[in-house]
Amino acid sequence: MQTITRYATPTGGRPFPPFSMAVRHGGTLYVSGLGPLDIKGNIPRGDFAAQFAQVIENLKVVLADAGADMTRILKTSVLLVRATDVAEMNRLYTAAFPAEHLPARTTSVVAALPVPDFLLEIEAFVAVD
Repeated sequence: MQTITRYATPTGGRPFPPFSMAVRHGGTLYVSGLGPLDIKGNIPRGDFAAQFAQVIENLKVVLADAGADMTRILKTSVLLVRATDVAEMNRLYTAAFPAEHLPARTTSVVAALPVPDFLLEIEAFVAVD
């Protein structure tokens, strides 16, 4: 039977609502939807690019904790609150994921995210073999 490893928040605390930041089973890491909260719990306000950058930084921290990096991402799901951010998200996403490492992706526009000021959230499936 393969081991299941659960990863907590970067500060070691428990997030609310209760979930693991990531769960590893075998050679796959499942990263929970990450929003733009920094380590102190602050959200870059009003600027989609700043929130996107914080989400990518959060993703890198979780990946590093699990022994992976951005080149190992197999698939992402991107949730956006505003359809008007799709073009900018594509531009920023292209910079975050070079062409040789583009993961599969689903992008959805949602009515709201659990934290009112979040403009986006990204989850990922990652190869960690």
